Amino acid sequence: MEKDNKQIVAPTTTGTTGTTGTTGTTGTPAPAVTEVWSREKWALIDQETKKRALAADSEKDAWDVLVRQARLVLKTYSTSFFIVTRFLPPEKRARVEAIYAAVRYPDEIVDTFRMSQVQKTRLLDQWSEAYESALNARSIKESLVYGVPSFIASFAHVVREAKIPHEHYRSFLDAMRLDVWPRKFETLDDLIDSYIYGSAIVVGYFLAYVYGSPKPEDFDRALKSARDLGIALQLTNFLRDVAEDQRRGRVYLPQDMLRSEGITEMDAAHPDQQPALNRVLRTLTAITENYYDSALADLDAFNRDSRVAIRACIDVYRQLNSQIAVSPRGIQHRESVPMSRKFRVLPASKYWKLPLAYLRP
Repeated sequence: MEKDNKQIVAPTTTGTTGTTGTTGTTGTPAPAVTEVWSREKWALIDQETKKRALAADSEKDAWDVLVRQARLVLKTYSTSFFIVTRFLPPEKRARVEAIYAAVRYPDEIVDTFRMSQVQKTRLLDQWSEAYESALNARSIKESLVYGVPSFIASFAHVVREAKIPHEHYRSFLDAMRLDVWPRKFETLDDLIDSYIYGSAIVVGYFLAYVYGSPKPEDFDRALKSARDLGIALQLTNFLRDVAEDQRRGRVYLPQDMLRSEGITEMDAAHPDQQPALNRVLRTLTAITENYYDSALADLDAFNRDSRVAIRACIDVYRQLNSQIAVSPRGIQHRESVPMSRKFRVLPASKYWKLPLAYLRP
């Protein structure tokens, strides 16, 4: 995306891509990763979605076009989250799908697009410019006419309708930039304040504004629950991906915890470090469990029609955290929870929604 005559051009397919990495003008090429959708496919989807939305008869019809495409993003990238969002009422589910697509694309830039750090930073900056442009538009169609990417246009619509503070998405994009240019985190508080706030807590805030509270005085507790759940989910992901993250040049384990186990320079692949790293993981999984508990304690601060989905999210993801805590296979093995076990913690009375969810476009 490039700014030109006050317009934001959609993601382009320029750049050098390949199957083993990308050579850029500067910075270290990203290691080989598995792309679900290539940058080219994202661009094609954006162009086709924008065309259909601009041809729609009304703003509502344009919104429906964008949501259907955002739903495909969610269904493609996150089976677990797709399942739990099926328990939301349709209007809130649509907004959550739009939010997911808006955070998924920047995450793909930093994690799977095969290009240099400088190229990734440029893409994030262009995406940020598109967000600012969309905030100044009065409608979805006006955003699209200005050249704003479809998933930013739909997200900006959610921001306007749910009254989400504009700075939250800016903080999210700042965290994505920190993934491109990673640094170490001295303490858990440093990790939470410097990175998890932008990468996960503000995403929880997006959702809290969509879910709402039964009474205005409950909303601060809803935000606290969203914060605690965001921390828990992000820590679980870190603990699952320690080895993979280090291959990408990232270390999300607090340095003081590593030093307490005699590790001054972490090497996730070194056999001698495995026992100490496993002890750090067990400490952090216990801390993460406390955050899940705290999030659950304030569940009643959310509107009743959203609580089943939030509870399902907590129950599904903390299974993974518990599995990491007791796994004998160590950090070189990326833990995952079988679908059959995920289903066990979902509300049985809602199972009928799931087959229908996979059948609908």
